[in-house]
Amino acid sequence: MERIPEPELMNEAEQARAYAWADFDAPHQFFIDCFRQRFTNPTLHGNVLDLGCGPADISVRFARAYPHCHIDGVDGAEAMLREGHQRLKQEQLTERIHLYQARLPRDTIPQPAYDVIISNSLLHHLHEPQVLWQAVKQHGRPGTPVFVMDLQRPASAREARELMEHYAAGEPPILQHDFYQSLCAAFTPEEVRQQLHQAGLDYLEVNSVSDRHLVVQGHLGE
Repeated sequence: MERIPEPELMNEAEQARAYAWADFDAPHQFFIDCFRQRFTNPTLHGNVLDLGCGPADISVRFARAYPHCHIDGVDGAEAMLREGHQRLKQEQLTERIHLYQARLPRDTIPQPAYDVIISNSLLHHLHEPQVLWQAVKQHGRPGTPVFVMDLQRPASAREARELMEHYAAGEPPILQHDFYQSLCAAFTPEEVRQQLHQAGLDYLEVNSVSDRHLVVQGHLGE
């Protein structure tokens, strides 16, 4: 199946609210669990950059898992960040997590370099995937752990619909539609390897970790 790009920003209020209230406990906890398996330091500390943070659920989970980290979440969608700010107040994490509206590569990210860089489900939204990989290069330092999880594109539209029906059957129609579109907009592991080669990051590992997810992981400069 050829890739079908989708809009880069999820900036409709209804869309952002549905995404913020949806049950992403399983895939988002899977993100944290996979990170822990790859980076085994239990006392991880420092400043973390969460690229494409959305309504901040991954940021919150990461902050809970690593209490010595401070997190800057960056997203281009104002509607998503509004939901995120409410979440941080509820979780009482406004001192450890800060959210910023920025659309890469046009806008500035708060700090020049970070100790950890993470991203969940940003890559498939980008019309130009090098935007993500250049941000990783620019805002990391030698040895920075990098962990990017995203959807991987199925082989056919039929398979994408079957995945949507299996994993999003109980979600509102807007989320079912978005999930199907996201699967069609996602990259294959081989396409991501080509992106990393172009960016000079081909030492990072690319692995398929589920029937719908891939992970890019490693340390910068290794």
